[in-house]
Amino acid sequence: MNISQLETLITISKTMSFRKAGELLNLTQPAVSAQIKSLEEEFKTQLVDRNQPVTLTDRGTVFLEHAEQIVAIVEELKQRLADLEDNPQGHIILGTTTSIAIQILPRILSYFKDQFPHIKTSISSMSSSQIYQHVENGIVDVGIGYLIGRSPSMTTSILYYDTFELVVSPRHPLAQVKTAGIEALNKIPLILLSPDTVGRKFADEVFTKHGIEPQVIMELTSSEEVKRMVELDLGAAIISKQSVTAEVRAGSLKIVPIIELEVTHPVGVITKSGKYVNSAMRQFLSDLKGMPETQFIGSE
Repeated sequence: MNISQLETLITISKTMSFRKAGELLNLTQPAVSAQIKSLEEEFKTQLVDRNQPVTLTDRGTVFLEHAEQIVAIVEELKQRLADLEDNPQGHIILGTTTSIAIQILPRILSYFKDQFPHIKTSISSMSSSQIYQHVENGIVDVGIGYLIGRSPSMTTSILYYDTFELVVSPRHPLAQVKTAGIEALNKIPLILLSPDTVGRKFADEVFTKHGIEPQVIMELTSSEEVKRMVELDLGAAIISKQSVTAEVRAGSLKIVPIIELEVTHPVGVITKSGKYVNSAMRQFLSDLKGMPETQFIGSE
């Protein structure tokens, strides 16, 4: 049984003619007959009395009532699905780093929730490598983090570029210098992110490349924790420039430029290739990718 067969029976009940029903449905009369015959064979009963004028049998009348209900439900379903295109709704689970969750997402979600109040968002904080794993496993729908590689099972799109900078408190000896050489990292206590983070891996690469033996006095899991320790002048740190925008503006932290650290790192959207994208995700991704880079990068 299919919807076309039900629509044919309904039309016959109204026109009392196979020929007229065919004209309305843009079907040949043999096609109309074949559809009704197929229904009758499937349900093992006669639905239509083919004498002129064509009428429904008693069983056909009972069948008609349910057929109209089924067609009405299908039409309502089509309409509701169409409405989702104009009024997206649903639930999106986002996976992102702590610094992005704090610094970037509030601006994005504030705008998005105003435009689409029926879309619910949940946020889980994790490292960029974990974001890839969670997107791959379907634990999160959309990841926003540092783009750390290519995978045929992932689709990525760059939102903006970030750098990792040496950051100190205003009381630190390096706070007054305009720029520092890479050798400065040999002489100061450092508070670094944990080894599984993009920022730490980058810092370790710089140390190795330039023969630096860092004095790591503390390892923390998020930029927020690192910033608080640096503000207390417990050490210097190498962390995301974007993550310290507010503190630099407020004067509680200072960036010390080191040319060897001036490497850009793309930050973007991570989704699983081939995964079904519901209306909520489709709208969110469209808005996110359509935002200018200035929406993500704060001024100092």
